[in-house]
Amino acid sequence: MEEHQTRLTSSEIAALWSSVQNNSMAICVFKHFIKNVDDEDIKSIINNALSISEENLSLSEKILREDKQPIPVGFRDEDFNPNAPRLYSDTYYLYYIKNMAKVGLSVYGVALATSAKSSVRDFLSKAIQSSTNLYNKTSDVLLSKGLFVRPPYVSTTNEIDFIDQKNYKGGLLNINRRPVNVIEISHVYANIETNLVGQVLLTGLTQVAQTNEVRKYCEKGKDIATKHVKLFSAILTDDDIPVPTPSDLTVSNSTIAPFSEKLIMFHTALLIQSSTSNYATAAAASLRKDIATTYVRLAVEVTSYASDGVNIMIDHSWLEEPPQIINKKNFSNQ
Repeated sequence: MEEHQTRLTSSEIAALWSSVQNNSMAICVFKHFIKNVDDEDIKSIINNALSISEENLSLSEKILREDKQPIPVGFRDEDFNPNAPRLYSDTYYLYYIKNMAKVGLSVYGVALATSAKSSVRDFLSKAIQSSTNLYNKTSDVLLSKGLFVRPPYVSTTNEIDFIDQKNYKGGLLNINRRPVNVIEISHVYANIETNLVGQVLLTGLTQVAQTNEVRKYCEKGKDIATKHVKLFSAILTDDDIPVPTPSDLTVSNSTIAPFSEKLIMFHTALLIQSSTSNYATAAAASLRKDIATTYVRLAVEVTSYASDGVNIMIDHSWLEEPPQIINKKNFSNQ
């Protein structure tokens, strides 16, 4: 059936515009990784991730161009220093790519559900499949090297039951609270892992940031991620659940920046967006009031941190303005 030709909707423009921004940034990051990797299996994963980002960028720009939409500046060669030495370990590359594949699945999945145009849906569907394949390939390499950190194993009851008491939700003071359930464990562990990846990333970015303002901002983000890891870990350890953590997520002693200050700030903003979304989902899924309240409280902290970052990017003209609707009030006032 031939599709009636229409313009891109606001949601479709937003998805493609964000894809250009995110993938152009990812290309710079993966180019740095590929120039500083020793393990051939991990190099293959990085090459795959780079190819996916390049293809997604090309297709996003193509669809925008066909609709006569402006192409975002995004990130280009000047945002990447090809001569910068290694900043992160080979192992970290795997955890980083695994996390970014998860972000891709979430972002493209939401975008697909709000798109109508077949060319956009085709692009987003392929992007979801590419993210899925990348996640699986990265997981396979982690497993083959004994590096995949599984969520905690737990002993569960053998009975099916229904909640019949409101005190199952507990109180804010954490008195006589019930143990965490497996859904809560799943979200808590996922947020521990995400914050660990962000903590290591920001440790490296703090080290190479060229301006004091960006350096302090990254350092604050690193401290926030460290604190959140401790808070989430405590939820598990309070119920005698071990907290599995990845190893060899090391940062080199290099102080030579592989990325521009603009890219560093944008990358940090992308991490914040992911955390805010994760916390909202986890809060909604957590039936214990103290856990849900923790997510809400931490989301407020992250949102405030994000606002500070936006101000820095605006001050330096690093924040590209998303497509705006025409202000018709200006016409009526003429």
